[in-house]
Amino acid sequence: MLEKALASVFCIASRILTGARATWRGTQPEARARVYYANHRSHGDFILIWAILPPALRAVTRPIAAADYWLAGSFRRYLIERVFRGVLINRHVEHGDDPIGAMHGPLEAGESLIVFPEGTRNQGDGILPFKPGIHHLAKKRPETEFVPVWIENLGRALPKGGILVVPLLCTVTIGEPVTLEPGEPRADFIDRCRNALLALEPAE
Repeated sequence: MLEKALASVFCIASRILTGARATWRGTQPEARARVYYANHRSHGDFILIWAILPPALRAVTRPIAAADYWLAGSFRRYLIERVFRGVLINRHVEHGDDPIGAMHGPLEAGESLIVFPEGTRNQGDGILPFKPGIHHLAKKRPETEFVPVWIENLGRALPKGGILVVPLLCTVTIGEPVTLEPGEPRADFIDRCRNALLALEPAE
């Protein structure tokens, strides 16, 4: 019960502090296993995506999170493991690690994921090149929809190293899903996913 209450507090607080509003473009919330992939500017990115999902979908959507950051302290560990139910991944893969297997399990169980294919927070404009993980995951589950999510302004509202949220209106735009086509090369799939995300970036 405590974890559910804390989850609700985080969702309400994130929407109030950022004024976040969601725009569904080319798709609608659906109760199916999906991979929501987004640009990455802040440690608060996944919380904002999580918060704008309808409660029923939020309950079965899990963020992919960096183990080295979220396990650095008992409170962070509690939040990621008990409140957000994150899937923890080592950013520097070591012998015996299977990050794709760790992500595949929740999808097989009917849950959705929130991932950041850039692999790290981007402090500049646009987006960084995508890591190949989303293609490996798509090959393992070719029926899975990869849904692009563009987060605008959260990097400025919650800058790297910052503690307080700067009052800025944040938007979350959810675009049309991408699925792996039969025989599609890795580079082509990653380019399609990246372009689908960039297409959601607001015009200056």
